[in-house]
Amino acid sequence: MSVRQEFDAWAADGRDKGMEERHWHTARHALARMPIEEGDRVLDLGTGSGYIPRAIREATEAGRVYGLDGSPEMAANARSYTDDPDVGFVVGDFDSLPFADDSLDHVWTMEAFYYAADPDHTLEEVARVLKPGGTFYCAVNYYEENVHSHDWQENISVEMTRWSRAEYREAFERAGLYVAEQDSIPDEETEIPPAEEFPHEGWETREDMVERYRVFGTLLTVGVAP
Repeated sequence: MSVRQEFDAWAADGRDKGMEERHWHTARHALARMPIEEGDRVLDLGTGSGYIPRAIREATEAGRVYGLDGSPEMAANARSYTDDPDVGFVVGDFDSLPFADDSLDHVWTMEAFYYAADPDHTLEEVARVLKPGGTFYCAVNYYEENVHSHDWQENISVEMTRWSRAEYREAFERAGLYVAEQDSIPDEETEIPPAEEFPHEGWETREDMVERYRVFGTLLTVGVAP
């Protein structure tokens, strides 16, 4: 199944809103770090329900904010959730971003980068469209050190790339992006029951669930265009 088919099905089932609810716990902390100034142009890769473009416009003085998704159904849903004329959604491919060279101030992606068919080329595309000094904020829960994410591939037909923290840094640098920051943002909001309630929703022990959310959380890698 293609990325488009997979996520068209998710959109039809309303799973775009579920992703928004789960990811916002850490996304909001990472997003608060992005140095968005008045009039900046921002792109969200793998926008899903479009919650990031909406949040950026609500919290900052950004100019035009775009959400790109490979799924037409996701993009259509996202459009229906806002009437802000400065938020736009486009169906597109991570390997060929429909933006001119040096045209964006910031690029963001949350829980989507690992779906790129050619992640190294996607990073080259990000570097191409960013203005000098522009930033790329890449947030993922599916990464090598997070051992609790390793079985996620079994539940989705789209091939995913699972890189380590070091591999993310190396790939950013290969694409010409300076790695300005990399850390894990804990999810402090997901409720974790007391030990006596385990096994719980697929978790064998409370220790594993604490490690997944409070320790590994979301890996954020920040690149800056030269």
